Amino acid sequence: MDRPPFDPKAFLAMVGEGRSIGRYRKGQVVFAQEDPADAVYYIQSGKVKITVVSEHGKEAVVAILEADEFFGEACLAGQTLRIATVAAMTESVIVRLEKAAIVRVIHQEPIFSELFIAHILGRILRVEADLVDQLFNSSEKRLARLLLLLANFGKEGKPQPIIAKISQETLAEMIGTTRSRVSLFMNKFRKLGFIDYDGDYNGSIEVHSSLLNSILHDEPQIKV
Repeated sequence: MDRPPFDPKAFLAMVGEGRSIGRYRKGQVVFAQEDPADAVYYIQSGKVKITVVSEHGKEAVVAILEADEFFGEACLAGQTLRIATVAAMTESVIVRLEKAAIVRVIHQEPIFSELFIAHILGRILRVEADLVDQLFNSSEKRLARLLLLLANFGKEGKPQPIIAKISQETLAEMIGTTRSRVSLFMNKFRKLGFIDYDGDYNGSIEVHSSLLNSILHDEPQIKV
């Protein structure tokens, strides 16, 4: 009898050999910098923040990931120790796949392989876009792009408000500027009608498509 088609979503939703599911409260660390790199993680729900601390103690936020994204995949390329810390930004449900388990399913299930390769390619494109952003764009435009990414512009489905509370300090770390400049730009965006948020900046941020329109006309042109 033929077995039913492999369902990646069902596979990632169940505990099994080499797979476990953990619930993380806001602020709880999934893994820390210098921890052993021995598993790949998949976010069922919630958001996580990836941070790196330099030798001199300076911390930088390098990414914010959400549901249906993988992280920790560098262990598959020979990384033995984590180079970043991952912590939950909201209550999150996260699947842990031991290295041997994910290697096995990548080899055995083409559907899962396609899903995982698509994730890797998407991550590479995001890193390249982030580099171009840092090299060519002003801090104001970098903040606008970050807000659009966090609100899911450019992804399948309708854009959503940013649900997780994200401090101005975190936004500043992610775009490489100061908190005071982020505050200045956020106030400017709100006055122009590009975003809405509570006056005390402690709730969700609603990002409007007008913010996207404001930066589209000045994208850098890269020649290869």
